[in-house]
Amino acid sequence: MENAQHNQPHLKGKTALVTGSTGGLGLAIADALARAGCHIVLHGLDAPQDAQTHIDNLQREYGVQALYLKADLLVQTSIPAMFEKIGATFGGVDILVNNAVLRHFEPIESLPVQSLNKALAVNVTAAFHAIQMSLPHMRASEWGRIFNMTSVYSARAVANRLDYITTKTDLVGLTRAVAIETLDQGITCNALCPGSVLTPDIDRRVQALMEKESIDREKATQLFLLGKQPTGRFVEAAHVADMLVFLCGPAGRDITGAILPVEGGWLAV
Repeated sequence: MENAQHNQPHLKGKTALVTGSTGGLGLAIADALARAGCHIVLHGLDAPQDAQTHIDNLQREYGVQALYLKADLLVQTSIPAMFEKIGATFGGVDILVNNAVLRHFEPIESLPVQSLNKALAVNVTAAFHAIQMSLPHMRASEWGRIFNMTSVYSARAVANRLDYITTKTDLVGLTRAVAIETLDQGITCNALCPGSVLTPDIDRRVQALMEKESIDREKATQLFLLGKQPTGRFVEAAHVADMLVFLCGPAGRDITGAILPVEGGWLAV
């Protein structure tokens, strides 16, 4: 009996909302949480029929319930609407992963203020609202896990990425503030700080380098990562996801307010 219990997915019956999860790192996190037994709420801007394959895969592979919600986080009313649907289906959110991101590649003098405001709205304000709306259920349950996906660029700067660097740095402060306000309530709030992960967007940029420089993938990867991860390889999305799932387990109970790097030594140099 003891062994059977040990083999049970340790998050069975919990519900996780992962924003920005129709691909890349968000989908990898959703997959890992489903493997651990969580019911999953995927979120994105894709049409529902385009996300159906992900829903079917999660339900078939892991025997969990899965739901997709299309919502534009620039529209403030979209977040209460999402939580209303989640509440009606699952009762509430036990694990919140604020992963959705909006970014621009512009120098300061040509970055429109509207672009900065949109990045702040999606990357920071939407995360705040989602946390605010998750907390009542978590407090009633005396259990909750909140994750804000930051970046190496919350601790480093680079040209032409002002909105991304600013908002990822903001999430560090948000994480610490929420951690302090949820102490001894069975709730933790942490930030994961990935380095360069091979997402579909980054893969396109590597392919563009291959074409532009007439080089193979290995050389294009090295060129893309030059001055970044000393390992010279991309961080595996699955490894970031596994770290997050670990923090949802018993060993993560006393880890809160932490900024946890998964970046191949980038911050060490």
